[in-house]
Amino acid sequence: MTVTAPKKVVLAYSGGLDTSIILKWLQTEYGCEVVTFTADLGQGEELEPARQKALMLGIREDNIHIVDLREEFVRDFVFPMFRANAIYEGLYLLGTSIARPLISQELVRIAHETGADAVAHGATGKGNDQVRFELSTAALDPSIRVIAPWREWDLTSRTRLLEFAETHQIPIAKDKRGEAPFSVDANLLHTSSEGKVLEDPAQEAPDYVCQRVVAPEDAPDTPEMVEITFEKGDAVAVNGETLSPAALLTRLNELGGKHGVGVLDLVENRFVGMKSRGIYETPGGTILLEAHRGIEQITLDSGAGHLKDSIMPRYAELIYNGFWFSPEREMLQALIDKSQEHVSGTVRVKLYKGSARTVARWSDHSLYSEAHVTFEDDAGAYDQKDAEGFIRLNALRLRLLAARRIRLGG
Repeated sequence: MTVTAPKKVVLAYSGGLDTSIILKWLQTEYGCEVVTFTADLGQGEELEPARQKALMLGIREDNIHIVDLREEFVRDFVFPMFRANAIYEGLYLLGTSIARPLISQELVRIAHETGADAVAHGATGKGNDQVRFELSTAALDPSIRVIAPWREWDLTSRTRLLEFAETHQIPIAKDKRGEAPFSVDANLLHTSSEGKVLEDPAQEAPDYVCQRVVAPEDAPDTPEMVEITFEKGDAVAVNGETLSPAALLTRLNELGGKHGVGVLDLVENRFVGMKSRGIYETPGGTILLEAHRGIEQITLDSGAGHLKDSIMPRYAELIYNGFWFSPEREMLQALIDKSQEHVSGTVRVKLYKGSARTVARWSDHSLYSEAHVTFEDDAGAYDQKDAEGFIRLNALRLRLLAARRIRLGG
């Protein structure tokens, strides 16, 4: 079946080697007009070079879109996820996963704005991101075609990619060792590093892999306290200073990075079926998760908290697998957000040599009653004799089971 070439394609463009090759490949393979979209998600890099590189590759100025999405990213994607305390496979804070639906949303918006009939991404056919981009696009506008060059072209090795780049005079970046760098994805929530020296999980990652977090051995010898204030489950202030969502996460990243907090060496199960090894640096997110757990400890009812914890793995898996715009994720989000109505107050976290540990928490919404838990005289707040009936009722079914076992000689 002959596939009609697209007339105009919006490319998720980082300015890096892979997406620059894709840009040129779209032009040569399809002869189509290309619109570039570069998202500022707080990756900490100057984005003007992406504009200049797109211009160098023949993209008109009015077809280059660089959009600052930092506040929207943290407010509408990171914070809702952190209300759930979402972690994938017990460890991963989903820094790459949570950025993809926002990028997809913006790709679709720009396609509508420019009259493009297709979007393109640089995710490989082995990874999760292809799934995330394409599921999100399908949920937002199923009429838009998605082009995934890694599944179409014959540039099947790094060597062939470099040859294509040299043929078309595309600059090839070098790392400080004079090599093409390993794969790095960064945003305000985390930095992810994969490939090359990291592909053998039996080998410890070299020190130079980490980019935003110092080694715990090199962190300050003096602990630092940070106080984080929450309103309805979202962090709103650091050390008493009210900050916007993006500014707040930036501040926590600085503190966490300084103290060696938030480095994860993980072999994870990709949605497509294989295992992969990555180094994740999530300094601010690690502090935020610890603090959010801390404020929930005193403000969230046990029944609500335990239910919320029980659905968290499913919620995290939906984000990891690319189902942010699915009805089931939205349903779970409504439940999670309901649980956060009284999750307000302040948590003090101690940062020291790679650890972030809650040491104090207080709230006007607290359910903690010192009168009930004190080892001193509780002035009648709790009658300890009540526990006897409580235990007898809970033991009733266990007694009946034991009696049957004994009766049957079990």
